Amino acid sequence: MQKKLKPEKAKRLSQLEFEKKVLELSGKGLTSEKIGEELRKQEIHPKEYSKKISKILGEKNINPDLKNVKAKLERVKKHYEKNKQDKRAMREKDRIFAQLRKLKKYFKIETKKK
Repeated sequence: MQKKLKPEKAKRLSQLEFEKKVLELSGKGLTSEKIGEELRKQEIHPKEYSKKISKILGEKNINPDLKNVKAKLERVKKHYEKNKQDKRAMREKDRIFAQLRKLKKYFKIETKKK
């Protein structure tokens, strides 16, 4: 009968090292959700630290919500350009644009005016 090997405990980082790691991963273009997944793959569990990933990014003026909405808007715009007859996509494009505008207003980011 074989003995079960206990998994090694993950190396615990300091709070400052954890924040540096989060900012490093955001520099690669990952969203806060993907950063969490990547950290768990490296056996670093974000729940062990006092700050949430989105809070760390928010303090450094990197807004994950804004980034996600911009990416979604680009995907819908691209789809609508190919499919002009898709009225639902046109409405979705307008809805997402309004959502983006509201987020920019909330985070006090200047928007382009025509």
